[in-house]
Amino acid sequence: MPDEESALIQRARQGDTVACAALYDRHYDAVYRYCYYHVGDTALAQDVASEVFVRMVENLDTFDVRGRPLLAWLYAIARNLVADTFRQRSQVAQLPLDKVLAASEDIPVHQVERRLLADRLAAALAHLTEEQRQVILFKFVLDHSNAEVARLMEKSEGAIKSLQHRALAALRRALEEEQSHET
Repeated sequence: MPDEESALIQRARQGDTVACAALYDRHYDAVYRYCYYHVGDTALAQDVASEVFVRMVENLDTFDVRGRPLLAWLYAIARNLVADTFRQRSQVAQLPLDKVLAASEDIPVHQVERRLLADRLAAALAHLTEEQRQVILFKFVLDHSNAEVARLMEKSEGAIKSLQHRALAALRRALEEEQSHET
């Protein structure tokens, strides 16, 4: 963890609101995108992301600065809050991948093609383990490097590369199987 972030955490633990705001500013976008991917609703993602930071402030004294990165801890809080949200609502949903994949053109044919691709990818993702989905989310949706994903998931870079390789292979197999059923 960078010394600057450790210093911010120490100051935030002492009640420094400027340090809390700096941690919020530093990590809000990543936490929001993580929540939005899982809940698929802007307002709900904002609510969950905000609650993550409320919990951060309330529990910052339990966070081990020398352990995993703060962002990994925030993702864990977000994952638990998302699960709680779905338990309360008795539903499970993830953001359709067409919302995650940035639309580069507004031509209707391209929109339909992107939607079909997103639907196929979403169905294929259901065939992955939770760890494989996490690697795909961190790497390709949230755009983290292998080193960052390794820190976030508390694994070695080699393990992340292997997990990513298995996840992509499983995605490929699922997509090929779906395509063989269509023909």
